[in-house]
Amino acid sequence: MFLGLRTVVYSAPDLAASKAWWTAALGIEPYFDQPFFVGFNPGGYELGLDPNADPSAGPRTYWGVRDIAAAGDHLVAMGAVVVEAVQDVGEGIKLGTFRSPVGDLVGLIENPGFKLQPAPVAESDGPGR
Repeated sequence: MFLGLRTVVYSAPDLAASKAWWTAALGIEPYFDQPFFVGFNPGGYELGLDPNADPSAGPRTYWGVRDIAAAGDHLVAMGAVVVEAVQDVGEGIKLGTFRSPVGDLVGLIENPGFKLQPAPVAESDGPGR
């Protein structure tokens, strides 16, 4: 059911400052840059910045799935509760968040456009290397 980790979304109350910091830290420009969300694509995974997310909730991690409705139903059948119902966020991408019976927050993402890209070969010992 789980295809692997796909996305982490950080709260970004000051979106401009967060975008500037992550651009410098990652060494890449965002692939998506709107007032409601900024997305980077480091090594084929997504790092998102959400100005409307609650900073006290911490970052949200999303597991990739092929069929989010079936995966969500499975989690609920296993005792999870819906925190944020599955919603289409555009371009066929669907997100949902659940809480496991032991309290873990589990994000699911169905993203038909996701393609894992090989990490670039490091040319230096710069940030993150």
